[in-house]
Amino acid sequence: MSNELTPIDDSVVPQHAPRATDVNPVSEKRAEQQIAILFGLSGVGSVLLIYSYIFVADNVFIFIPIMGNQNAQQLGIGIGMAMSLFFIGIAAIHWAKTLMPDKEIVNHRHEFRSSDEDREELIKTVKEGVAGVQLGRRKLIKRSLGAAVGLFALPPVLLLRDLGPLPGKKLEMTNWKAGTRLLTDPGNRPILASDLEVGSVVQVLPAVEDLEHRPLSDIAKDPVLLIRLRPEEFQLTPEKLAMTHEGIIAFSKICSHMGCAVALYEQTTKHLLCPCHQSTFDVTRAAKVIFGPAARPLPQLDITVDAQGYLVARAPFNEAVGPSFWERNSQ
Repeated sequence: MSNELTPIDDSVVPQHAPRATDVNPVSEKRAEQQIAILFGLSGVGSVLLIYSYIFVADNVFIFIPIMGNQNAQQLGIGIGMAMSLFFIGIAAIHWAKTLMPDKEIVNHRHEFRSSDEDREELIKTVKEGVAGVQLGRRKLIKRSLGAAVGLFALPPVLLLRDLGPLPGKKLEMTNWKAGTRLLTDPGNRPILASDLEVGSVVQVLPAVEDLEHRPLSDIAKDPVLLIRLRPEEFQLTPEKLAMTHEGIIAFSKICSHMGCAVALYEQTTKHLLCPCHQSTFDVTRAAKVIFGPAARPLPQLDITVDAQGYLVARAPFNEAVGPSFWERNSQ
């Protein structure tokens, strides 16, 4: 098939009709002023948004006959954002329609790789197009556009405050502390070591104040699995073995791969399984990863018993629970 294209009949291309701004300096100046006003209104909208967010209380209401009682802060933010977006868009459209070049240009299709001459011509065309925008000559538009765009960029940065404070170390810390009792979940009952038989698996949470209103963030990172084996079944280092109590071992329930709940225990093999991505952990070897994408073992909680014989944490987790992100090395 030939790459040659049939030339376009110039007679079917509409003749360019000059606009009023092309031939009349007064119309050109008026259009420039209108565009600057529109950019200015966009800036006013951005300022209104910022003012409403910072200075208008969120418990102040105003009455509008059609809309009823409205939160003044939210109404100001909404109107400001609408003005900022609407007028900057209208200004750009008005600028393109009245002042930017509007001549019809036909670009014939060429081979996939343009010749060096065509590339040079493209660069020349781009430069001419940039020059046609005439930002250098139209200082009023340039200044108003700069002000509008500058103000337009501030609200998104300001609204980042609504994401709340940076978490800092909160995601790495749990409510487990030295002496914290282990409570059944559900039930919130303390556990005696004698309550667990060999092969038992119990989910527990730390005893904290106001149990009924425990934050969801705590429930997401605090769950621990208690598992009781025969002491001789463990293949642990002395350090890890010292963190157990009479065959009872405790691991974070949060998978070290993507944070799913490690909810399946196979009693015959002594394996814990994460149902999300099939990461498998060997309980007898301190939850060592034996299969799947997890990069490190489940964190182990150091446990003992208090004076009444109830299971308690001897110390908090010595490593962050949850997914193994880039700053958490595999072990």
